Amino acid sequence: MSSSAFICMSQLYAPTLREDPQEAELASHKLLLRAGFIRKMASGLYAYLPLAWRSLRKIEQIVREEMDATGAQEMMTPILTSAEFWHQSGRWDDYGPELMRISDRHDREFCLGPTHEETFVDLVRNELRSYKQLPCTLYQIQDKFRDEMRPRFGLLRGREFIMKDAYSFHADRESLQKTYDDMYRAYGKICERCRIEYRPVEADSGQIGGKVSTEFMALADAGEAELVYCDCGYAADVEAAEAKPVLTICNAASCEKVLTPGCGTIEDVANFLHVPQNETVKAFAVTAGDGQGFVLFVPGDHEVNEVALDHLFGNWHLMTEEELEANDLVKGYIGPKDISSKVKVIADTSLQAQHKWICGANEPGYHLVGAEAGADFDIPRYGAIAAAQAGDLCPECGLPLKAARGIEVSQVFQLGTKYSDAMGATFMAEDGSEQPFIMGCYGVGVSRMLAAIVEQYNDENGICWPVAIAPYEVAVIPLSVGDDLLDPLARKIAYELHDAGIEVVLDDRDERPGVKFADMDLMGFPYQIVIGKKSAAQGQVEVKTRATGEREIVPASEVVALLAEKIIAQRA
Repeated sequence: MSSSAFICMSQLYAPTLREDPQEAELASHKLLLRAGFIRKMASGLYAYLPLAWRSLRKIEQIVREEMDATGAQEMMTPILTSAEFWHQSGRWDDYGPELMRISDRHDREFCLGPTHEETFVDLVRNELRSYKQLPCTLYQIQDKFRDEMRPRFGLLRGREFIMKDAYSFHADRESLQKTYDDMYRAYGKICERCRIEYRPVEADSGQIGGKVSTEFMALADAGEAELVYCDCGYAADVEAAEAKPVLTICNAASCEKVLTPGCGTIEDVANFLHVPQNETVKAFAVTAGDGQGFVLFVPGDHEVNEVALDHLFGNWHLMTEEELEANDLVKGYIGPKDISSKVKVIADTSLQAQHKWICGANEPGYHLVGAEAGADFDIPRYGAIAAAQAGDLCPECGLPLKAARGIEVSQVFQLGTKYSDAMGATFMAEDGSEQPFIMGCYGVGVSRMLAAIVEQYNDENGICWPVAIAPYEVAVIPLSVGDDLLDPLARKIAYELHDAGIEVVLDDRDERPGVKFADMDLMGFPYQIVIGKKSAAQGQVEVKTRATGEREIVPASEVVALLAEKIIAQRA
């Protein structure tokens, strides 16, 4: 038997920390640092230490197997991407400051790819020439880069991250839909095999483009993304969800201007008038990128959907105090009646059902109660600008929506011809005409998935890895080092586990039992075999299941068979 059959803790590079790092906020960030999985190299940049790398490779292998099962082919492109391609697609300027741009010694512009739509389109546009070569799906797993303004949350929002990105090329929409459906199912399997509790949700396509997209969210209280869902099966990111607010109808007999001193917020107004917030109307004043001012009206208990505003205006921001004054708007008291002619007005679609409004009177200290649309004021434009939230009605079945938070771990997109049109990528169709490729793209955040798993699998003592992703499956822990009984037994069990195909770490350190137990719990190996003098003398060992804390005494001669059966059943 080779001494390299298993790893010994004395040789494992996994420096642990006793205290939570000051900058770490989320459980995954704290625990991956403390357990010796990652180390911060600079803001948003992390080194993956041996334990993390083993788990990442397991995630990558699951991704590969599911991608290969769809017929996708793995390859690799340069991380460095020519700016020429990005100019052709129009994203060089549109992507914004998050695109990491560099120049070489000849002053040629490049970027470090956050995604690689342009690269893959350029790759195939001179090679895939006929409909007979389609469909074709290509993928890679590599580092990606995004110059985040505020890198935070460890691996969840860094400047360099590991991602699987795939791109499919099709002759028609039916072919695209089939691959999209195949990828949708594959992404569900990836989450399931990684033991992630997830929910697929309708999503906004953002900077990638296209009109159809689904995100796969790992459910987590600490997740950055908000989602709404219904027991009927509907689920959507709040940025993409259709808001159907429940309104309390205002039944005021006529429009009345009411003194509301010091009521500059909807909460203040509702409390003062003794009405629910969803009977009121809230105003948001924004300035679009061209300098035009807009006032947006939504139900009083809702916020505006910022992504919807991105689509409407491109660049925009909430008006400053100076801009409010320049547009003759009174902060906290803005309403549609006699509003300044300097601004344009948009109201959320739901407010078409609210014929009488409780809203600002455009006069300091006053609100209107019962202002009637069409009589007291006109709304020139309605649109879906309110953000969905819990309690809104499900757009599919009409029941109240529930809310949750999640971590986006993967996303699938139908791009259509966005990139092929822009970059002149065509193929010869069956009728002999030149047609643009119809495309899809599909991303999995590999390093993000590692953090999401830790967010779902941890307790007060550390990480509780599921077997499928654990860096090692069993820790063998002799409570004394150099003991004539314990050392040989520990090594014998470790060798036998290895020979049974189990990944083993042997804690051969000359440390107190409490230190060993704390480190093993922190690192989160799924099973621990504890070998003490008393139990060993009786031919027994203790097996601890990390996730549950359950302990059982097992004959030393049977422990390998017992754990091998359990572990093999839990692998991906």
